[in-house]
Amino acid sequence: MSVSSVARIPAVARALRTAFATDAVDSETRLTGGLSGAGSWRIRVGGVPYALRIDTARDTVRDPARAQACQRIAADALLGPRLRGADAKSGVTIVEWIEARPLSDFPGGGEALAAELARTVRLLHETPAFPPLAESGLDYLDALEDLVRGLLARPLLAPATREATASLWDGLATASRAAGCEPVSSHNDLNPRNILSDGARLWLIDWESAFLADRYVDLAAVANLFAPGPEAADRLLAAYFGAPPTDAQRGRLALARRVSHLFYAVMFLTAAANARPDARLAETTPARPLAELHAALGAGEPLLETWDGRVEYGLARLAAAG
Repeated sequence: MSVSSVARIPAVARALRTAFATDAVDSETRLTGGLSGAGSWRIRVGGVPYALRIDTARDTVRDPARAQACQRIAADALLGPRLRGADAKSGVTIVEWIEARPLSDFPGGGEALAAELARTVRLLHETPAFPPLAESGLDYLDALEDLVRGLLARPLLAPATREATASLWDGLATASRAAGCEPVSSHNDLNPRNILSDGARLWLIDWESAFLADRYVDLAAVANLFAPGPEAADRLLAAYFGAPPTDAQRGRLALARRVSHLFYAVMFLTAAANARPDARLAETTPARPLAELHAALGAGEPLLETWDGRVEYGLARLAAAG
């Protein structure tokens, strides 16, 4: 048994000793993917696998203390892996490892997966309230506005696209404020990398964006990926609410889906701008529609691992939000 490179980080060593009374690990594997910039590893301690994560970013949304509080609530509800160690100051989190299987292999297929996601989201929303985004009263729309304005201040988007995006956001923000808010414990980033299947049930991971938010934030994220058509969306709402959806619920979901598309567009395009600060896109539309990109991702295409792929995906999400 040897001390791994990650365990040589003082904060990690402390977390390991607190959780397991040792800072020796059997092995480690660095995990890649995602846009957060957090460091993630699969480690083994005493022959047992765990997931280790180090969150170093601190901003309006990212706060390890709040994220870990949300994660504990979800774990207590058996919706997320059990925490074995957490230190908010260093951003170190250690959780039990879930041996994930492809979501495409979920028993019963896509319709069963969407229904199980709806039930999982409902259970999450019924947990004790997550901490709010900030004591100052900032909410999800405030945070998204900061992200949108940040992207628009960068040179990546062509002038006409930048202007259209600003107008789109103003309209969506106004409509969303008018629609009201039903605050619940919300994950706020339910993408396939944060939803794990062990072959029998689902687990939710990566809570850095979690806080008290409108219930339709999570529902829209799930609908855009797993229930794209109107009939599938109705089934999702029915599974979540336990009754056929009302027109009001359909309307709230439709609006939230556009906001969710814009959120992911901004996230991927901002990541592209960060990677290449001087890049400037010509006036263009994505080469492939969003449905085709999602099919490619489902087939294993490493689209989101390349700069061009992230730009294409971000532009496709932006088009879907319009």
